Amino acid sequence: MTPSARARNVALVFVCLSTLIASATRAYAAQSSTQPPPVRYVISLAGALEHRVRVKILIPAGPAEHDLQLPVWNALYQIRDFSQYVNWVHARSTTGRSLPFRQLDKSRWHVNGSEEGAEIEYEIFADQAGPFGAQLNGQHAFFNLAEILLYPVDDRASAMHVQFADTPACWRIATALPISSGEFVAENYDRLVDSPVEIGAFQESDFDEAGGHYRVVVDADPADYDIQKIVTDLRALVSAATLWMADRPYQTYLFLYHFPRGVAGGGMEHAYSTAIDISATRLADSPQVLADLTAHEFFHLWNVKRIRPQGLEPVDFTKENYTTALWFSEGVTTTAGNIILRRAGLLDEPRYLKSLAAEIGELQRRPAHRSQSAEDSSMDAWLEKYDYYRLPARSISYYNKGNLLGVLLDLQVREATKGSASLRDVLRWMNENYARKGQFFPDSAGVRQAAEIVSHTELGWFFEKYVAGTEEIPWNDFFKTVGLHLVQRTNSIADTGFVAVRNFDAPPVVAQVTSGGEAERAGLAIGDVILEIDGRIATSDFEQRLAELHPGDKLHLRVRNARGEHDLHWKVASQQEVELQLVDSDNVTSQQKARRAAWLRGDSEKSGESLP
Repeated sequence: MTPSARARNVALVFVCLSTLIASATRAYAAQSSTQPPPVRYVISLAGALEHRVRVKILIPAGPAEHDLQLPVWNALYQIRDFSQYVNWVHARSTTGRSLPFRQLDKSRWHVNGSEEGAEIEYEIFADQAGPFGAQLNGQHAFFNLAEILLYPVDDRASAMHVQFADTPACWRIATALPISSGEFVAENYDRLVDSPVEIGAFQESDFDEAGGHYRVVVDADPADYDIQKIVTDLRALVSAATLWMADRPYQTYLFLYHFPRGVAGGGMEHAYSTAIDISATRLADSPQVLADLTAHEFFHLWNVKRIRPQGLEPVDFTKENYTTALWFSEGVTTTAGNIILRRAGLLDEPRYLKSLAAEIGELQRRPAHRSQSAEDSSMDAWLEKYDYYRLPARSISYYNKGNLLGVLLDLQVREATKGSASLRDVLRWMNENYARKGQFFPDSAGVRQAAEIVSHTELGWFFEKYVAGTEEIPWNDFFKTVGLHLVQRTNSIADTGFVAVRNFDAPPVVAQVTSGGEAERAGLAIGDVILEIDGRIATSDFEQRLAELHPGDKLHLRVRNARGEHDLHWKVASQQEVELQLVDSDNVTSQQKARRAAWLRGDSEKSGESLP
């Protein structure tokens, strides 16, 4: 099939309001008697300027009553209760007669008299920017559909069809969902809501690589990005990843990008797409962040979306899903993403070793690394929306420690097998024995099992001490196998006088202020929201920008609190901090050099593969 033909068969269409109801009626009548008819949604964008989405659910004839549920969480490990945005809900029969309808709890409703079918209509406010939200405004729409679509509880496994109405004439629709007869279709609700939708006057490109077709959709000012540069980097990334995993579990994959001129940051993985937000300012200052984040989110199509921990299944849209393995599902995805970047020629050895040492320093500087394990951090992910929880003395990051554990596990498997196996073999084994068989791995125990099978050695000590436990990691015992060791240097760095934390794409919030310090004297207080740092919007790189300050520099913050917005200024003090660096060991052997080269490539020492 040609690229243009494929493009016509993926989700990019103009939807005309005049055909919606007629199309739905014809498709309904054409349903085979051997297949249950689908649940249908019509989503109207007529209220874009007020951020109001109107949804109509067409429930086919069947049971006389249904419960309808709106998820309480999606995209983030946070209970967000999307029903807080529901303005009203109505229920009627297919002939227009009102049906008995009542609310069971804050996110669930019950309808009676639906044996001949029912129409549920409601309005929901949507103004949370992607990639973790649902937003409708005059410029575009971006939907994580679980945040706006109720589902009939007993029909969650039924086919779902979606149409969009009242779209401006110049807007197009992009999603990984296939389209048929003017409707976007999914085999069930879970597949439907794992497919974000971008609607607007976006820019698009596409390319073919290694047997797959890729679409690139960007909603941003064209002056803020170079789509051809993005495509060039994506070609290298997807080629490196599919070769490394020897697998491509899709025909078409969609990259959705937003580069707003404001607070933004983060990526959200999906089975056949990813949505990524980076502020235009950060993209201009640090162009490599786009490839870094994309590599992580793209590798999630294996690790998390297919190599999936049992604790996350089945997804419970009414309460939390717990797993001890987010250190692996998120952290080791970063480990693999960095390997993919190196294989793609987008991350060189010096920058990688510098970032790895910085990751170790980040973990060591958090006092909580002595009290919270990687597994505990995974279980406590649902607390991340609370400012206090994110303080260094309270928690570690399963992203951070998980990435480091992935590196150490890679080195240990190589050591146990004399370089003939690596982390890649662990991931490939899990892909073959879990993902391809439609099974879920038993959380941390499943990772240990895979690593022991691949390495032919017992690794209980590793998992007990460093994954389930909080023992200090003897870093140099692992790194000596590749001729590296950590050195410490004490530097004088800026002391801003406060600690701020950030909940995903929200602005940073001050969580701790040094008593008697310059920040406190300037008027900074716990709970202040940081809007700007030195005249620039505070985004996901705020910690890096603060770290770039020098003792004696003047810091300017614009903050918001109960008294409104105001500016604060003070001169930052000085403090001593230990900086870590990974450097060559004394007298590095040829064997260590060979091991390091293979480790950096993500290959076994005997694979004979070379970088593309």
